[in-house]
Amino acid sequence: MAILKRASLLLAALIVAAGIGWILVGPEWRALLAHQPYGRDVLFWNQAQRDAGFRMMDRIPFVIESHAIASGDTVRELPEGEPLAPGIDLDAYLAANRTAGVVILQDGKVRLERYEMDFRPDGRWTSFSVAKSLTSTLVGAAVKDGAIRSIDDPVSDYIDELKGSAYDGVTVRQVLTMTSGVDWNEDYSDPQSDVARFDLQEAESGRSALATYMAGLGRAHPAGEVWNYSTGETNLIGVLVSRATGRELAGYLSEKIWAPYGMAQDATWLLGHDGHEISGCCIQASVRDFARFGQFMLDGGKAGGQDVLPEGWIEAATVKQADIGSPGEGYGYQWWTWDDGSYQADGIFGQGIFIDPNRNLVIASNASWTSALGDTGGEWEARKAFYKAVQHAIDMEVATPQGDAAP
Repeated sequence: MAILKRASLLLAALIVAAGIGWILVGPEWRALLAHQPYGRDVLFWNQAQRDAGFRMMDRIPFVIESHAIASGDTVRELPEGEPLAPGIDLDAYLAANRTAGVVILQDGKVRLERYEMDFRPDGRWTSFSVAKSLTSTLVGAAVKDGAIRSIDDPVSDYIDELKGSAYDGVTVRQVLTMTSGVDWNEDYSDPQSDVARFDLQEAESGRSALATYMAGLGRAHPAGEVWNYSTGETNLIGVLVSRATGRELAGYLSEKIWAPYGMAQDATWLLGHDGHEISGCCIQASVRDFARFGQFMLDGGKAGGQDVLPEGWIEAATVKQADIGSPGEGYGYQWWTWDDGSYQADGIFGQGIFIDPNRNLVIASNASWTSALGDTGGEWEARKAFYKAVQHAIDMEVATPQGDAAP
């Protein structure tokens, strides 16, 4: 009887300890443990796994590892501006679009900031393809540093694995604008597409797994003639920057922008199987720091009082360089462009940095849409309408300055 009593007490103690541990790990870990991802391929996670995982991508090393993007000692403050009324039912929009966080800056001041889905201002959310625009900006930094001679150089001059492949004769510029003509399938719903399979490429000693995969692709069009969206080509750009500078991308981003511009928190960059940053994807940062990157672009690419980018880089990078077949829209150096002068970094499942130089406006947002492109639930079109509503609200403020409104 005494042994049974002691065993019962031990079991009770273990249950209490487990309960206390469950509480202490916090709500984010509890959600993740309750909805554990199947593996690295986020395209095929379910909604609960996405909601839990997108804020935890760099905290689950048993799924994927990351490099730190170190912030500096000085934080660029974001002063409070006048509250912005976007002229829509904001609560309904944020809920319907499954928005985790949104920060709107105008003139460098916070006009609106909201967090939903139990996300916090100090939390980090994954960027997905928003990272493409940051990677292309590092190409500009490498040109400024002299590590890349010209974006009209053949990309195979910098990446040996591409010699003798369909990338022979393709320029860095053509890879930046996704007009290489090399065949690539970006179908997010197809587990056999290139975008689903490239990360499965086995790494060989001294060789980039990604570049090896890309070198095996065929040619679909002559170089420079047809735009085809390709995450693989942004990953090539990342390999290019690393080879040219001799640096890890995370460290180079920290040195050139993240630390000197004054980002508030360390960020992270997820790694492929070969230990190289997946440069077409997956920087984890706070919404505020994503907004700060948008402000860095509006500030002309200066950080720590220094020009990070060559003269004219931003102007060339953020205007239509390639026709994407959509009126009024285009593609620059890994930036989506509009003919009104605005441009955007865009990632699947609702990640974005929208920048409007004419209104000195930045809208950074993270979300967990119901589909990768937001076409199933209408989130993509709803977000475009939200951007337009914010622009209209700012225009109305200019047309009717405070104090001049009718009584």
